[in-house]
Amino acid sequence: MAPEDPSARRPRLTPPIADVRRAVRSVLASFPEPVEGNGHIGPSTGSGPEAPLVLVALSGGADSLALAAAAVFEAPRAGLRAGAVIVDHGLQDASAAVAETAADAARALGLDPVLVRRVEVAGDGGPEASARAARYAALDAAADEAGAALVLLGHTLDDQAETVLLGLARGSGAASLAGMAPQSGRYARPLLGIRRATTRQACLDAGLEPWDDPHNLDPAYTRVRVRERVLPVLEAELGPGVAEALARTAEQLREDEQAFTSQIDEFIEELCEPAEAGIAVSAAALAANPAALRQRIIRHVVASEFGVSLTRTQTLEVARLVTDWHGQGPIDLPGGIRATRAGSRIVFSTTGSTEVLPHDH
Repeated sequence: MAPEDPSARRPRLTPPIADVRRAVRSVLASFPEPVEGNGHIGPSTGSGPEAPLVLVALSGGADSLALAAAAVFEAPRAGLRAGAVIVDHGLQDASAAVAETAADAARALGLDPVLVRRVEVAGDGGPEASARAARYAALDAAADEAGAALVLLGHTLDDQAETVLLGLARGSGAASLAGMAPQSGRYARPLLGIRRATTRQACLDAGLEPWDDPHNLDPAYTRVRVRERVLPVLEAELGPGVAEALARTAEQLREDEQAFTSQIDEFIEELCEPAEAGIAVSAAALAANPAALRQRIIRHVVASEFGVSLTRTQTLEVARLVTDWHGQGPIDLPGGIRATRAGSRIVFSTTGSTEVLPHDH
């Protein structure tokens, strides 16, 4: 019997497969050109055992499976190795079997290494938030262990639209409405411009059998209700293209947020000076800035100094110490933080002290 032609096993290149591959190729091509001996990723480094490693976060669902198949194809062409990490959350019966099936699919595609990690979901902050925290902790640990340069996540345009709607419903501001970033640290999301239907069709075209997570149909989860009820109603009542419009909104707001962040980073040191058990900000400088920038400065100072995120209501209360000052007392904030107007400064402290230390410039 004549040996099987390897090309006969390759899936026919269809538009959905091409779309997913193109999205992955764009992310992998964004890395710096290789420099001999320093391990940078680039198109001419080759794909041998010493090539930089990219891991795909694989659940076995259509999105991550299509992503994995595209990564296997595109990584060698970018001088990379492609592996996979599967996180078993242990939240349903036979979860270990599901994880092993995903691992088998990864190996069959040619991903190497294939890492399976079991996590314990504590339940703090709700099931979705707890599972997410456990998952990212496992992905970080696996990437460190394997020495991965990048972890690819399978979030799609539909996921982005759902994220924007959830942020809108919570009134959580532009940073939340900006949705998920295409790249953040070691994580990249190549499929944010790809619809969920496209990834499923790419799997079908490639002869891959995705796993359908029953949690994705459980209305106990807020995101599932948005996916199964809210977005379909919007599409039916407002016409097609709502998900794409929400994703475009996220992209525009992310650009705005990046511009504001860049402005803040440029002059934040000029606005602040040390204070006892905290930090002080010039009230005059805050007053001179537009409200959008002033409130971002307040949130930035509290987050960077104390690791606490302020709500909009809390931020506006602090801003009133600048814009509507009439002798009001200190404002208590989360984390044992206090904001106080002390002369020409707004002092953030953990003790309530308003003593401003000498300027160290």
